[in-house]
Order: sequence, then structure tokens, then C-alpha cells
Amino acid sequence: MSRNADPTPVAPAADNVASPCISVCVMDAASGLCIGCWRTLDEIAAWSVLDAAAKRAVLAAIRERRARSAASANDR
Repeated sequence: MSRNADPTPVAPAADNVASPCISVCVMDAASGLCIGCWRTLDEIAAWSVLDAAAKRAVLAAIRERRARSAASANDR
């Protein structure tokens, strides 16, 4: 008798993409972004069903948003 009878595949570690949520869930009305994680409501709502590649794309968009915000703050 096999000890590992569960046929459910285990996702490799590379497919685990951590959520950017830092539990500061407040939407900025002007930008439409959460002030904690810099995601849109659509990105937040979809996170749990996105595949790893799509999650990495959201994380890349967050990095771009932060960089643009920092650049515009430096222009002031």
C-alpha cells in the first residue's frame, strides 16, 4: 500500500508568488490604487485566481507605479 495515495499535484515553489498586501487596505480615490499595496481593485479582486505569471506582471506594474510616483515627487 502506498503512503502517498493523494494524486493532487503540489505546485513548485517557483509558482508561489507572495501577495503584496501589507494589510493597509485603503483605496486612494484620486489614483484608484490601494495605498498599502499599490494595486487596483481589479488586481486585488483577481489575485487569488491569477496564475504565477500574471501575479508577477501585477508586481511589475506596482514597481512601475512606485517609480513614477517617486519621480513625480522629486519633480516637485
